Amino acid sequence: MNLIFALEFHDITGPVDYFLLQPWMIFCAVAGLLLLIGLTTWLIKRWRNRPVAVMTPRQRALERLARIESEIDRLTPYQFSIRVSDILRQYVTEQYELPVTRQTSVEFLNALAAKSPFSGDEQSLLTDFLNRCDLIKFARYEATREDSRLLLKEADQFVKGGAFAAV
Repeated sequence: MNLIFALEFHDITGPVDYFLLQPWMIFCAVAGLLLLIGLTTWLIKRWRNRPVAVMTPRQRALERLARIESEIDRLTPYQFSIRVSDILRQYVTEQYELPVTRQTSVEFLNALAAKSPFSGDEQSLLTDFLNRCDLIKFARYEATREDSRLLLKEADQFVKGGAFAAV
């Protein structure tokens, strides 16, 4: 009887490996994932540290003048003259390091008469521009949209450099 039971039972075998992936596959997947994380981190750091294009005072002034041009019809000539004057004064302060924003137009023009970094045409254009702005701002001259356009054209021409041909 012992013999019959002995034939029916088999020896116990080791565990069967049901894991479908080979160890080299897991190693490659982990290495690929680490490589992807490293590459992503490097790209993000590189993107954040990219050099920022610094605009020159002339470029900033021209951009601001282009933006304000769309507001000619919306703003009163008084408001428009103040904004254009501020843009031009800030440009002169940044570009030539002159204290235009802390001086009246008369004080600034008198200082320019003694020593000027501008050509004769530029100085004439700047004088005309500041006088027109003062006339609109302080003398309450009844300016029109055409006066605003002329102020903008003078400011644009001054920033670009050169003579202004009066229309």
